[in-house]
Amino acid sequence: MNDIVQKQKRYFRTGATLSLSFRLAQLARLKETIQAHEQTIIDTLAKELNKSPFEAYTTEIGIVYEEIHFITKRLARWMKPKRVPTPLTHFGSKSYVYPEPYGVSLIIAPWNYPFQLAISPLIGAIAAGNCAVVKPSEYTPAMSALLKIIVAEAFSEEYVAVVEGGADVSQQLLDLRFDHIFFTGSVPVGKIVMAAAAKHLTPVTLELGGKSPAIVDQSAHLELAAKRIIWGKFLNAGQTCIAPDYVLVHEAMKQPLLEKMKRYMDELYGNPDAYGRIVSERHAERLVRFLNNGTVVYGGNYNIEQRWIEPTLLDDVTWDDAIMQEEIFGPLLPILTFQTIEEAIRTVQDHEKPLALYLFAEDKHIQQQVLTQVSFGGGCINDTIMHIANPHLPFGGVGQSGIGAYHGKASFDAFSHYKSVVKQTTKFDIPLRYPNFPNALKWVRKLMG
Repeated sequence: MNDIVQKQKRYFRTGATLSLSFRLAQLARLKETIQAHEQTIIDTLAKELNKSPFEAYTTEIGIVYEEIHFITKRLARWMKPKRVPTPLTHFGSKSYVYPEPYGVSLIIAPWNYPFQLAISPLIGAIAAGNCAVVKPSEYTPAMSALLKIIVAEAFSEEYVAVVEGGADVSQQLLDLRFDHIFFTGSVPVGKIVMAAAAKHLTPVTLELGGKSPAIVDQSAHLELAAKRIIWGKFLNAGQTCIAPDYVLVHEAMKQPLLEKMKRYMDELYGNPDAYGRIVSERHAERLVRFLNNGTVVYGGNYNIEQRWIEPTLLDDVTWDDAIMQEEIFGPLLPILTFQTIEEAIRTVQDHEKPLALYLFAEDKHIQQQVLTQVSFGGGCINDTIMHIANPHLPFGGVGQSGIGAYHGKASFDAFSHYKSVVKQTTKFDIPLRYPNFPNALKWVRKLMG
């Protein structure tokens, strides 16, 4: 692994990755290679996570194509040095901001969207002119092996490489000195990554998670609220970092919302053979333990050996229950209530800042109240999940839900350092800056006061 990193550092220093033409060619090459393996990607996702072809394409492959297309069209503009205003104190000079790649980036990807969440950050790294080492998840070994094949076909190892292995390999990689680390995963592991990066003062982008609420106000369009919450929660068997982790519903709307949710659970996810699987038996066992919290009002069946857990609604859950102490990351949805929107806001404020927040309300005042008073990474009004699919929106967390953002221009920014440069004239020299200028302090006060 150290040999790979050193090889990439030498390659980066040649300047080969810096030109626009090179970056565009690599993005095109990546897309072509993915297209050549598209069916194998779909088959592998079906094998390891039981994803349908539709879900595999929309959430893993199509979103990657869109990201490449979006960035390719705009990359030339993003790469250009940007001239910025210069104050009068710098008369005769011009000021610029130059985007430059960090160098060699480490990308550690998770298992829940094992293709997309490895490739999307890589697109940003390539666009910004970096070399990269990608570490896929050991929980989806078939996809990890496929990613290694795809990357090896598209790129030389001195430019981009995939390193497979378990947590020990991740730790060995973290012990090496990278120029930037991009990590997607849980909060506890994010802390380990940040601690390792601190040893070398390496900049990090951390895409984490947390307990993302779906708030349903009295003014909500209840039918669509139920449908969109159920879709967003149980997509990928609930194994989505921005899935609604729990519902906070006005107590007057709880029963009608539950009835509508049950109907949409049958309609959208009623076929157990077509429903996604939990990534491992260990993860399934963890989720099954949560079924003892509160009361199962719908679902609740499971088969640990088959890694299948039925989409489940839980009532009578409290914040003291184990299920509310950590991100669920599975197809279990607790239902909690509130009496006033102020109470709902306080509930969210009393816990760590979530990666996502979803508010269902027609009342514009309540929309503004929640947006103003609650800090969260990103989210939707009257929808779930869909903000992640807009490349114009940066995606990332805040506080314990993450550091930094990516997607679209934010991906280019995540893998770039912005270098500030003043270009000074040599045609004349203003003596005011020098200590021997008569009455220097008086003039400086006039200019800077």
